[in-house]
Amino acid sequence: MHSNTRLFIQFLAAAGLMIAAGAIAQTPTPTPATASAPQAPAQPAAAAAAPAPAPLTFPWKIGPMAVTGFIDGYYSYNGNQPTDGAINQLYNFNDKADNVELSAAKLTLNHDPAPFGAHFDFIYGRTNGLVNAGLQADYIEQAYLSLKPAKAKGFEMDFGKWVTSAGAEVIEAKDNWDYSRSLLFSWAIPYDHFGLRTSMPVSKTETIGVQVVNGWNTVTKNQGWATVGLTSAYVKPKYTWNVNVYTGPEHFPGPGGYRNLIDTTLLLTPNAKFNAYVNYDYGQNRDRIVNGAGDTNVHPWEGVAFAAHEQINAIHAVAARYEYFNDPDGYSTGLAQHLNEFTGTYEFKFPKLTQTVLSRFEYRRDMSNQPFFKQDSTGLLDHQSTFTIGLIAVFAPHQ
Repeated sequence: MHSNTRLFIQFLAAAGLMIAAGAIAQTPTPTPATASAPQAPAQPAAAAAAPAPAPLTFPWKIGPMAVTGFIDGYYSYNGNQPTDGAINQLYNFNDKADNVELSAAKLTLNHDPAPFGAHFDFIYGRTNGLVNAGLQADYIEQAYLSLKPAKAKGFEMDFGKWVTSAGAEVIEAKDNWDYSRSLLFSWAIPYDHFGLRTSMPVSKTETIGVQVVNGWNTVTKNQGWATVGLTSAYVKPKYTWNVNVYTGPEHFPGPGGYRNLIDTTLLLTPNAKFNAYVNYDYGQNRDRIVNGAGDTNVHPWEGVAFAAHEQINAIHAVAARYEYFNDPDGYSTGLAQHLNEFTGTYEFKFPKLTQTVLSRFEYRRDMSNQPFFKQDSTGLLDHQSTFTIGLIAVFAPHQ
């Protein structure tokens, strides 16, 4: 584990790089001030000897690429006080316990397809260590090229590495309602894929897509066939229904093994302040048959999550999440068990700042039907409670 001193040095260094990248990439032509960045009133001529610093211009760009980024750090206290590795078990990205940690520092370059586009996400920190655990495409969360012909009625095609379409949450904490990721995000679905994906609106409310990828969380495969993904997004003013299916040979060394995943999320948006979702996942991994003998072993996992978010005003928000996850063979979590998890979160956005700076205060409790969670150096408990403070600074143009 990194020491606190080293961690703070890394955190400040990443902050400097992100701010410097944004400053260098600003366009030279000033634009009118926006409501979120009000222009200072003019000063009398007698007091104008020293000109005021030029306001930031937006969007930040490097050539045709718009530049954004963020820095995400946290402190997490684990009530079990685990000393063997000091880990919040079943977590990812904010899994280090009882320490100040850098979850992620991210730099994004994006050019929307018109008709050609490109997108790059460079990421550093604990998040990169887990997303790129196999050291394939290290420090790259996403990198893909896009094609969206003007006369193709909304059809788009991307090639490269991108985050999965499955799940109700995403890798970036700032884009979720809670700070920690759910059990379903951590143990039921992949992080990313490499390959080809398409999307096509088939009506005013539904967009479907087909993906052909190299599997789960990998850029290259030594053997086996491609995994196929099918996606559907049905969008209405008060709700959105997403369905994702991935099927293909995944169990190493293959090709006899096979993995299936069905993921669906119903997002409810009754008004501008309150939102809720229900997310369900079912997956199974079928082991390959060795020498044509014996039965095929099928390892299933299944879970459901319920979450709600209330934006009280521009500064304050609250969120809650409950989920149930069943891992009967221990294929996902390493132990045959079923789990319950509850999370409560309070969010505070710092007012009057040019860039968005937000904090999250989270309480989470995980409960198992087995003694799974480490206590001290040798003990095991069937529960785990954590308190986490997250601080996220977002560097993005005001649009």
